[in-house]
Amino acid sequence: MANHKSSEKRIRQTVTRTAVNRARESRIKTFLKKVEVAIVAGNQTAAKQALKEAQPELMRGVSKGVVKLGTASRKLSRLSARIKKLAA
Repeated sequence: MANHKSSEKRIRQTVTRTAVNRARESRIKTFLKKVEVAIVAGNQTAAKQALKEAQPELMRGVSKGVVKLGTASRKLSRLSARIKKLAA
């Protein structure tokens, strides 16, 4: 248990930030899942649209520190490559 006022405040802040970050992470995963579902269904136009919606969400996660830039870039790159492959 915390003994100082500052450490008690730090615990409260951590709990709040953890909840916010988990919500952001969950939201990002939901957007990525929509892209995955469209790819598996073989619907290229829906997949493109879903990726277009997922991209700003992922980059928002990067700016908020939930996801690293390299991770977000890698995910977007791999998804767009899979969408391109649907056309062939």
